[in-house]
Amino acid sequence: MPNCEIELLVDAKAEIGESPLWVAEQNALYWIDVKAPALHRTEMTTRLTETWTLPSEIGGYALRPDGQGAVVAMRSGVFVLRFADGELEKLCDPPFDPLTHRFNEGDCDPRGRLWLGTMFDPMAGIEAVPSADSLYCFTLSGGWTRHDHRSLLHNGFAWGRNGDEFYIARSKEGRIDTYEFDVYRGALGRARALTTVPKDTGLPDGGALDEHGFYWSAIHGGGQLHRYARDGSLDRIVELPIMNPTMMAFCGNDLSLLCVTSATHGKSGKPFEGGILILRPGVSGLPREFCVR
Repeated sequence: MPNCEIELLVDAKAEIGESPLWVAEQNALYWIDVKAPALHRTEMTTRLTETWTLPSEIGGYALRPDGQGAVVAMRSGVFVLRFADGELEKLCDPPFDPLTHRFNEGDCDPRGRLWLGTMFDPMAGIEAVPSADSLYCFTLSGGWTRHDHRSLLHNGFAWGRNGDEFYIARSKEGRIDTYEFDVYRGALGRARALTTVPKDTGLPDGGALDEHGFYWSAIHGGGQLHRYARDGSLDRIVELPIMNPTMMAFCGNDLSLLCVTSATHGKSGKPFEGGILILRPGVSGLPREFCVR
């Protein structure tokens, strides 16, 4: 693959920019800032950004099928956000203690179930022993399902082309695993270790699959994207002009562009830190479901 030319799409200076989601029909990229809580929508041609400010840390979301809003998973619970006026309607409380945990990852499987990972992240002034929490699945029709997959920090969700594989990163352990996945029942099956990222390299954060079945991982704290083959071998490293990439999404009409969110963590750093980068990686991605059912 050729070397990538990297541009700054949005100089967001996000505290924790996350969860880029490409919607081709709108020629737009949705994304969030976890700690300066908001859902954003950037139109790719004009590069203008619309923002819906939120009252609590957001860890995942999906659009509503009617296009009039989103379902947002915050520390305080799951809500419907109306785009027209920014109003929130609560659907349910969080399935964990919000004093110690929050949502950290969210993505829809091919049938529109919103999968939500968690992380141990106590609120200011709360002292607690680190504890892992579960993986959850949410639908508009059925509410919560708890799955027996516990982690201190879930990340890296991605589904295979046929929906029969589900990739999950356990960032604190530096592990990326792939699971057999029953797309009809929404059930995880047998696990297979893909790879382990050395701690001195960084943490495996958000992930995505390309058209050839290679898994891309944002290496948080390492300033890189890694591309892994199905056997777990490291196929390629893309050096970034930032240290803290968080997640990526293939975008553009042919999914040949890659947008990468990043984090400042409230500190000054490299000039593009906290921004959204865009590059052409030389390979296209797989389409993703973006509506919760």
